[in-house]
Amino acid sequence: MTWEPDSGSRELAFYAVELAAEKKAQDIRLLEVGKMSIIADYFLIGSGASTVQVHAICDNLIETLKQEGYHALRIEGYREGWWVVLDYGSLVIHIFQLEAREFYDLERLWYESPKVDLSNT
Repeated sequence: MTWEPDSGSRELAFYAVELAAEKKAQDIRLLEVGKMSIIADYFLIGSGASTVQVHAICDNLIETLKQEGYHALRIEGYREGWWVVLDYGSLVIHIFQLEAREFYDLERLWYESPKVDLSNT
């Protein structure tokens, strides 16, 4: 039996990509990590140029998703705004400042996870 992401988690992931893009998140990537781990089905990774922008991206995600009935299970790093993690269960969102993203390099750590094509979103 092969793993397939839940259609609801895929829908949530694509919606979150749109919300991050609305606040000009940079270099947005969506990784399908469910084949590699039980942590989540997807990781959304994006960057902001400053603490203010990271907060704006996260605020948009948190508030809009809440209005749609999605509540974060956990939010980490918001106060500092260096690397914010928003955990929605099947989707874990990582919003970094540019330097933090380069330093932690999650894409390298999860390089075996398939990258979702976002060119049509």
